[in-house]
Amino acid sequence: MYHPAYWIVFSATTALLFIPGVPVRSGDATFPKAMDNVTVRQGESATLRCTIDDRVTRVAWLNRSTILYAGNDKWSIDPRVIILVNTPTQYSIMIQNVDVYDEGPYTCSVQTDNHPKTSRVHLIVQVPPQIMNISSDITVNEGSSVTLLCLAIGRPEPTVTWRHLSVKEGQGFVSEDEYLEISDIKRDQSGEYECSALNDVAAPDVRKVKITVNYPPYISKAKNTGVSVGQKGILSCEASAVPMAEFQWFKEDTRLATGLDGVRIENKGRISTLTFFNVSEKDYGNYTCVATNKLGNTNASITLYGPGAVIDGVNSASRALACLWLSGTFFAHFFIKF
Repeated sequence: MYHPAYWIVFSATTALLFIPGVPVRSGDATFPKAMDNVTVRQGESATLRCTIDDRVTRVAWLNRSTILYAGNDKWSIDPRVIILVNTPTQYSIMIQNVDVYDEGPYTCSVQTDNHPKTSRVHLIVQVPPQIMNISSDITVNEGSSVTLLCLAIGRPEPTVTWRHLSVKEGQGFVSEDEYLEISDIKRDQSGEYECSALNDVAAPDVRKVKITVNYPPYISKAKNTGVSVGQKGILSCEASAVPMAEFQWFKEDTRLATGLDGVRIENKGRISTLTFFNVSEKDYGNYTCVATNKLGNTNASITLYGPGAVIDGVNSASRALACLWLSGTFFAHFFIKF
């Protein structure tokens, strides 16, 4: 006399491989009737249900050709697989903490009127998106080419999107690809770039990369100033640059320094100021502000004048051309320093 388990192995294998007309689809009217495809997220529990009737004498759940449960007897050594229901109308099991390797077909096999029958259900495991590899923050010179990488995994395969996060423009769409390539990068393309991986299984995985674009200085603000003798006068020079510019002040070919001739030079970020605490007649005239970083230099001429003085119509940019010899000399000095 054969052990009941022998029947399970024999009949299930026969039903799967040899008997025409089986497996029975879940939509058929005959028993057993397994549920439709089951979709769960990675880490969740999957319940596999099989509807039966009183004609069924023996039942089993299989994963491909491997028996998981035969009646109430557990054949699987996987502790995550447990039996939920074994009644005359339903035979159900649960797989806890589902992983991607659990995906695939599962078979409910029964013996009814000495004829084995089967019904199948397919388990689909979804995996939330996860960014596995992303470029590090990078610093480049203006005009260079930049390539950023963002690799993500998930089931279904996630869509990877790059966006440029700009204070002025909000979120600027850049590309929909794992690679973001920027040729001849400009200074306004610096800032944070956001990589987002999305597959509708869970919230997108988001990471950021910062691009710093170095560029030479340019003076954005330099204004002539009028002040009376004996009063306090301030000349201001503002320059944009990455890295931050260093400032120097000149009167004609003489470099100025704090404490000499009653003046003070203060450099704070993008702005440099030249302060005269007690303006005298000899202080009036043209001054040159020179802004320098490792990529280059620029300068502007600023006039300190007294009441009633007539300032010519030549703009600061034109006056600056007359000072190119000065900036060239300073530029050479700067690179010797660095």
